Amino acid sequence: MSDNNRSSTFYIAAVYIGTVVGAGFASGQEVLQFFGHFGLYGILGLFLTTGLFIFFGYLILDIGRRRNASSHLEVIQYAGGKWVGAAIDWVITFFLLGGVVTMAAGAGAVFSEQFDLPFIMGTILLIIAAVITVILGIKGVINSISFTVPLLIASVLGLSIYTVIVNYEILLNVMTGYYNPGAAPVSSWVFAAFLYTSYNILLSVAILAPMGSISSHNTLLKGAVWGGIGLGAGALAITMAVLSTLGSSVGYEVPMVFIASSISPIIGIAYTLILLMGIYTTAVSSLFGFTARLSGNSTKHYRPIAVGSGLVAFGLAQFGFSNLVGTLYPAVGIAGLLLLGALIYVFIKDKYRPGGAVFPYPQPAMKLKGQALIKNRKKQMNKSGEMSIQTLEGKRVCSPHFTINYQEKPIIFSY
Repeated sequence: MSDNNRSSTFYIAAVYIGTVVGAGFASGQEVLQFFGHFGLYGILGLFLTTGLFIFFGYLILDIGRRRNASSHLEVIQYAGGKWVGAAIDWVITFFLLGGVVTMAAGAGAVFSEQFDLPFIMGTILLIIAAVITVILGIKGVINSISFTVPLLIASVLGLSIYTVIVNYEILLNVMTGYYNPGAAPVSSWVFAAFLYTSYNILLSVAILAPMGSISSHNTLLKGAVWGGIGLGAGALAITMAVLSTLGSSVGYEVPMVFIASSISPIIGIAYTLILLMGIYTTAVSSLFGFTARLSGNSTKHYRPIAVGSGLVAFGLAQFGFSNLVGTLYPAVGIAGLLLLGALIYVFIKDKYRPGGAVFPYPQPAMKLKGQALIKNRKKQMNKSGEMSIQTLEGKRVCSPHFTINYQEKPIIFSY
């Protein structure tokens, strides 16, 4: 694999992780609620979630590639049709703005609780940084996230692994003896895994959909796999770290910051700064998706919408971080199941259609100049699944998957 392909795979995986990793994820509170309270069954739920992240992440990326999507709208309309797609679009669009609001409130909470600074200062700085990044466009979004994610994941894994090693015996006792589904949003660990996946996929589809149009099929698949594995590994590490300190950390709104501070005040401050980076990446991806959806292909309205959305998010963020998380995320998670259902429907439909295949998906034929003569009536498929054809000028080209009704005579196609 070339350096460019490796770089693209890394970028896709990093951006995928960055859209999911935010205040709730890196704080430890989110995974505690959805997985930690189920004890050992919660660990099984994390493995299920990892597979779901890979599967649904790839579906979104590849649909975006085939539809040449500029926003999430093309993907959800293809998956859900006119009416279901419209309903999903409304949910996603407003949840994207809600994501910006929640992250702004999270930044304010961190400034207030960890640095003893005004809540409003954190929200203002976060909104300004997110708006500036989004104005730079999709490349600015991808570059900012791909720079932040490796540091964030390394810090989360490092802190979690250290905590688990130090409290290994406590972790074993908690995992085998602790089971409190009543403290979780839902009583079933399987449903919790789907719910956790659904609202995170809703948030990430805005970034993943347009990314599909700038990468190849193999790169998208590898990016989705590594992105899903990275998310699963990070969530597993955080869950085990929180469980190993359950007696002391469970009462804190940001358990991971408490764990870091208990090791060293310096480490606590460092992790807090890294947590702010995670908040920033989620705010950027949410604001970009919301702005791209409302502006469409209009560059004239793109910047005003980004700025206006930032101002609205700043105002709504004053309701507080915990209040927003407690009311917004569960509701959107349930609504997000509609998107997962639509994606599963597309998967089954494309897989079982006549001559269909899901990996890779069929595509319309590439437009070629002039006429193309199929000299060989047999399908000549190369390693990437593309059909080789011979033009009248003798130049050999490849066109993406399309169906040909072979006849007795050579077939001439006009493009």
